[in-house]
Amino acid sequence: MVTLVVHHRVRDYDEIEHRLYQDPYEPNRVVIHNDFASEQAARGMLGDPSLKDAMTRGGVIGEPGVGTAVLGERKVYGGSAASSR
Repeated sequence: MVTLVVHHRVRDYDEIEHRLYQDPYEPNRVVIHNDFASEQAARGMLGDPSLKDAMTRGGVIGEPGVGTAVLGERKVYGGSAASSR
């Protein structure tokens, strides 16, 4: 599994309708994690022509920073909220 990590600034975080990570020290900076089966699939999303329009509608300012992370290990803790679902 590959996670595509995208971070960028937006005009106004409160206008964004999706659930994202918000930088607590810079509220209009958001981080989005999207999971894909492969790096090729993740990079394919970046090449989607509709992405630029979606980012414009979302109020993205400037060029996003993009990185990838490969799942090395996933831990599930017995008392966590995730394990009780």
